[in-house]
Amino acid sequence: MNDSIVEWAMRVAEAELRAPLPRRWAHVQGVAGCAVEIGSCLGKDSALLVSAAMLHDVGYAPRVATTGFHPLDGARFLRDEHGADERLVRLIANHSFALLEAEERGFQEELATEFPLLDQPLLVDTLVYCDMTTTPDGDRTTAQDRVAEIRSRYGDDSVVGRFIRRAAPEIFASVERVEAALAAHPR
Repeated sequence: MNDSIVEWAMRVAEAELRAPLPRRWAHVQGVAGCAVEIGSCLGKDSALLVSAAMLHDVGYAPRVATTGFHPLDGARFLRDEHGADERLVRLIANHSFALLEAEERGFQEELATEFPLLDQPLLVDTLVYCDMTTTPDGDRTTAQDRVAEIRSRYGDDSVVGRFIRRAAPEIFASVERVEAALAAHPR
């Protein structure tokens, strides 16, 4: 992983999200900016984090969305159309506790079989941190405010509302672990 993967990720994300989904494009830019800021705690995997941050929501793109479950759609798109790195697609498929939402949507088996969760807890947690501390408009926020915003936007009785309520304790724990890692590894 190097800077060329980051440049490629930015080109793909921009091509798929900028025009059709400008707010989503703002969000992924903010998530990627956060990844650039904190990526040094990952050493050689910092470019992988930034690339995953840039592409984590590509599954929302109209031409990419096939199942309506954006982590799965994005990972399949990147794997099938771009031959993307396996760790990158697995990060995207599982970002921000997607397996819990997959259960709500009936995609648990497909997601777990096609894209097993990486056994790199800090890398997984840093993507959660970047996503869940960035607003839909790309600004920084707290994980608590981000979860509240998602619940408000989708409603507690929706699929996303049920998922985010279940995922919230895991999200908060991920954020705490990353904050502890950052404190131990000053930038």
